[in-house]
Amino acid sequence: MPAPSRAGPIATQPLAPVSHLDLERYAGTWHEIARLPMYFQRKCTGPVTATYTLRADGTVAVHNECVTADGSAIASDGVARRPEPFSQGKLEVRFAPKWLSWLPMVWADYWVIALDDDYRWAMVGEPGRKYLWILSRTPGMDEATFSLLKERAAAMGYDLAPLVISGELD
Repeated sequence: MPAPSRAGPIATQPLAPVSHLDLERYAGTWHEIARLPMYFQRKCTGPVTATYTLRADGTVAVHNECVTADGSAIASDGVARRPEPFSQGKLEVRFAPKWLSWLPMVWADYWVIALDDDYRWAMVGEPGRKYLWILSRTPGMDEATFSLLKERAAAMGYDLAPLVISGELD
């Protein structure tokens, strides 16, 4: 009998975004509770926030900010768009300069894959399951909700072994 894999769950189904995402309700500030490690957040050691602001052209301004080990804040600004008119939970985000926006490679998938009915928490990922964020409207999340979201992510095929907890767990 082969040894069990340490790579985590194997995704057998394509990842699916939520069927409805109201951008007006989604707008505002979200606090990162946990994430899978990624290069762009390598210096983030303290609280992380993402603020989304609707723009008149139908896109969303994105402002990400985190605290580093020395206590200073670093931030990045970008824009999100729906890739198709009725894609609902699928967004694409770009942090590259606007003049590069015509290049497909500067747009990254940002899919809301789980969302509280009252928009109190959200789970964001992308089809390759390389990135994952668990977000909350408050800096903290109760452990029961966090555990449930981790179970859902694992059931979706995410390997949570390297998960970084960046928010408060109550």
